[in-house]
Amino acid sequence: MSLINPNDSLERQNEKLLRIADSLMRRVEFGVSQSGAAYAQFERAALLEKRVRERTLELERTLDLLHDANAQLARANAETEAARRNLADAIETISEGFALFDPNDILVMCNSRFCRDFSDTARDLKPGIPFDSYVDRISRSAFLHLPDHEDRNTWAKMRRKRHKDRRVMFNVQLENDRWLQVSEHRTGNNGTVILQTDITDIMRVERQEQAKLRDKQTRMIRATLDHLNQGVCIFDENACLVGWNQKLGSLLSLPARRMRIGASFIGLLDELDDEFEFTRGSDRGSFRRWAMSDGLRQPISFEVKRGDSAVLHIFGRAMPDRGFVISCTDVTAEREAAQKLYELNEILEQRVMERTLELEDALTAAERANASKSRFVAAASHDLLQPLSAAKLFMASLTDKIASPNDQAVLAKAETALGAAEQIIDALLNISKLESDGLSFDIRPVALREVFDPLRDEMEILAAQKGLHLKIVDSSHVVESDPAYLRRIVQNLLANAIRYTETGRIVVGARRNGDSVRIEVWDTGPGIAEEDQNSIFEEFRRLDTKASNNDGLGLGLAIVERACARLGHPLGLWSEPGRGSCFMLNVPLARNVQANAPAKTLASSPLGLTKAGLIVLLVENDPQLRRAMSILIESWGVSVIEAEDAEAALALLDDLQITPDALLFDYQLGEGATGTDLFEKLSAQFGRVPCAIISAERSAFLRQETKRLKIDLLLKPVDRTKLVEFLHIAALEADR
Repeated sequence: MSLINPNDSLERQNEKLLRIADSLMRRVEFGVSQSGAAYAQFERAALLEKRVRERTLELERTLDLLHDANAQLARANAETEAARRNLADAIETISEGFALFDPNDILVMCNSRFCRDFSDTARDLKPGIPFDSYVDRISRSAFLHLPDHEDRNTWAKMRRKRHKDRRVMFNVQLENDRWLQVSEHRTGNNGTVILQTDITDIMRVERQEQAKLRDKQTRMIRATLDHLNQGVCIFDENACLVGWNQKLGSLLSLPARRMRIGASFIGLLDELDDEFEFTRGSDRGSFRRWAMSDGLRQPISFEVKRGDSAVLHIFGRAMPDRGFVISCTDVTAEREAAQKLYELNEILEQRVMERTLELEDALTAAERANASKSRFVAAASHDLLQPLSAAKLFMASLTDKIASPNDQAVLAKAETALGAAEQIIDALLNISKLESDGLSFDIRPVALREVFDPLRDEMEILAAQKGLHLKIVDSSHVVESDPAYLRRIVQNLLANAIRYTETGRIVVGARRNGDSVRIEVWDTGPGIAEEDQNSIFEEFRRLDTKASNNDGLGLGLAIVERACARLGHPLGLWSEPGRGSCFMLNVPLARNVQANAPAKTLASSPLGLTKAGLIVLLVENDPQLRRAMSILIESWGVSVIEAEDAEAALALLDDLQITPDALLFDYQLGEGATGTDLFEKLSAQFGRVPCAIISAERSAFLRQETKRLKIDLLLKPVDRTKLVEFLHIAALEADR
């Protein structure tokens, strides 16, 4: 139970406490008992007085804080009211209509200019009205002017739809040719501020300026038409004249009284007397129907002849408003010049015919010489490939018999050299066709390591003989190109660098260049002067014959340039005399190509790749190559039946009464017989047997023929690995 009522005021509580303290003091002083109990009561009274004094101080401080808070609140209310009055006064002073809607689209405040022009509605627009009600009242106002094709409900619907946008601005037309621009802006709490600006004066000035601009454009069009060297006339959709220039009257000899606004096209056409003759493309009737057509007019062009000399070109074109414009040009001088040129051309054609006959004779002789050269190159290459193929096969037969690692390395180098010779001969066959249109390339993905690795074995020896350091940087890039021609290009550039470099080093590498790979061949040779950098690509052109100790004819760079041009590989050159040179070519990267699996190493004996007891029919008219292939195949445990030609092969099979497991046929079997013909005969007799055609011919016809028959094509010199793969497939089919 408390001695003080907390509901009393502070003064009342202090008064009670003072009475209690006074009563206690009297009791202590005048009590009957003078024992220690009185003293204890005195101590309690003193402690109580101390607590009362502390509580009184706290209450006084609380009262002070309360008085300060009340004073600050009063000042804040006064400032808020002043700010509100200032805001209302400021909004009222602006020249635009202003309204503020809260996030719930309820009108909070507006000034007297808001919707003042809608006097029949403004009295209803007071704080608390929803936005939709505001739009409904404005849409029904008699002062709102709408186009004929739009009603008030549609306008109100459009207005509510626009209100959903973050920022809105549009124009509203009022009666008596007045205009308001209405704009909406979102506030930070997602409320809406609407501003209405009177733009009547701006709209009226703009219309005046547009009228002035149209007048100015009319004068400019008139000046332009009069400046033209052509006669021009413009007709509206009713074929009535609306514009023309003075040149038209002089060209058509029309009287000035006929050239007037509104004149009909038919009347003007009838004014053209019989002196005008329609030629080249149209006549009077067609021209009349074109002008009077109601549909889409296509451009029309023709010529008329006036009298005996003047020729006029007439051109007509439709306009978007269904009118049309017609131009008239005097082409008399051009026609006279054309006639003179025609007569001169007749004379020149006669002379050209005479020279053409002479050139045809010379061309025929040149074509005969070129055909003879091509036949010679093809025949020579074919004859070279026969012994080369035999040499490769003989070496391949030694691979399984040589155990010494050193001998194996020497044999591998020799096979690499023979492979290089094979590719050079193959390139010669195709390079002879670089100038012809019938040349086709074998464009396919090529791993650069397949180009660089053989060149490293081949060229390191040549570089070492001259004391040069050759470095070919390995590359994992795969490009799109013809592998034979790409190898030939890099080989020529590398051989050229070795030939002309006396000391130092040569570096070959490839780097990524966007969607292509740039192959670069660097050397420390003598360099090439800028004025000679174009001439080095000419045939039989060598800048320094002393720099070469071989018998080259200077065709290497010429072949490189033509091959790069036909393959579409840009070729570049950097060189500085005394510092060296760099030849570079860009080759496109191959797309979506998986990394090539490492080549399988042939076992010491490939018998595991073929069926034991496999019988192969070999038909080859070259004895040396036939013997080499037989030795190689028989070393793998495969039986070989040899024949020189098709007739001997058929007779041998009749005598032996056996069916071979695989067929190996040379393409040219003599006297018009071919390996493909022999395959078709044996297929009819024994059924389908795995077959491979062996040929030095690289023609597209042979590739298409083997593809049609679904048989393999092994190009000479025959590759040992490809031959093993063919026999392996034949063995698998024989086991079935």
